[in-house]
Amino acid sequence: MPQKVILLGLNEINFEFVNYYCNQGLLPNFKKYIDRGWSMTTSESEYRLFEPWIQWVTVYTGKSYADHQVFRLGDITDRKDLSQIFEELEAENLTVAAVSPFNADNRLKKSPFFVPDPWTNTHTSGSELLQELSAAIKQAVNDNAQSKMSLASVISILRGFLRYVPLRRYSSYVALLAAIRKPGVKAMVLDNLLADAFVAQWKKFKPDFSNLFLNAGAHIQHHYLFNSAAYKGSITNPEWYCPAGYDPVRKVLEQYDSILAALDEFGATVFLATALHQRPHEKVTYYWRLKNHAEFAKKIGLTRYTQILPRMSRDFLIAFETSAEADAAAQLLQSFSMKGDNQQIFEVDNRGNSLFVELVYPENLTDESTITNGTIDIEHFKQDVAFVAIKNGEHDGNGYLLCNQPMTNGTKPLSEVYNILKRSCLN
Repeated sequence: MPQKVILLGLNEINFEFVNYYCNQGLLPNFKKYIDRGWSMTTSESEYRLFEPWIQWVTVYTGKSYADHQVFRLGDITDRKDLSQIFEELEAENLTVAAVSPFNADNRLKKSPFFVPDPWTNTHTSGSELLQELSAAIKQAVNDNAQSKMSLASVISILRGFLRYVPLRRYSSYVALLAAIRKPGVKAMVLDNLLADAFVAQWKKFKPDFSNLFLNAGAHIQHHYLFNSAAYKGSITNPEWYCPAGYDPVRKVLEQYDSILAALDEFGATVFLATALHQRPHEKVTYYWRLKNHAEFAKKIGLTRYTQILPRMSRDFLIAFETSAEADAAAQLLQSFSMKGDNQQIFEVDNRGNSLFVELVYPENLTDESTITNGTIDIEHFKQDVAFVAIKNGEHDGNGYLLCNQPMTNGTKPLSEVYNILKRSCLN
């Protein structure tokens, strides 16, 4: 009988940092994986393609960007022609499940559970409670910059906690919740809840192939990597942003180390992949996110669109009925710069009837900051945005692949992970 296979996606984790903590006597489960052997994965050559929503599509399809052409988060739902490992394995009569697979479309017909990532508009498979939990996490993640969570989301998350978290794990959550105001802890709580839900569902259904994807580590590296004891550069975060002596990178890796131990108890073959990793950013860069995308669009006179959909961090998608409307909106958005330094506010990827927009202004804002396009002035722009982060980590196209079975050290293209997973499931 083929071995059950689990793909654990620890998005963008830097294993140079993992090794540092292992050498300090920490992360014993990571060390077990490293000691069994590992591979460096290589992906694209252009920095603009070092995006996780591109790289994880490569993992799931076995195709590089040149072949799959999925450039934006959420685009996968429009690419029914692009076959994913999930439905391919289901077609081989295997049971397939996933929790938060990144930029993956749920096309499964018989999955016992499939919880999409918070940014991809595809349906959730599984119990009513699992569907409620999925919706709550989506709302919590997408409104994170404003620290808003609806009462319905809070209730669903509490219900999910009571259903999926075993009593022996309560102390871990108590410790996290006691530090909930510390940088990165909210993301760790959500990742732990996703992992506990995955573990509970896996024990119940024992799928042949399953995928658990966790993103708190990527989030924390992007925002707080300079606070890591493993970072040896000269840039420091402001005390108000992340206190000196507090190491969120170590904290999230310790959480992941416990999750590795839990998955190893299943007796399945567990592959750990990062798709890419982060290296330290070399200058101070601020990230901002619009508080209310529709209100801001109205403020600048952008009214002819069908929907605005928030994406990760500072990004959002705008859809239109016609390409002419999209062209006009792109010109409008790209026309705005900061009064005083003339730096651009938005970058726009025009895809015909939709725009993928990034708020790219990199400097700190004051109460007097004004953006303009020469005709329209938006005064007090700081009121329209929420502070997201000071950029600490930036993408590197190389990633890591490890396993709880012996591996031969080496280097392989990221697309080969797809083949490794399929062979492991079918042989």
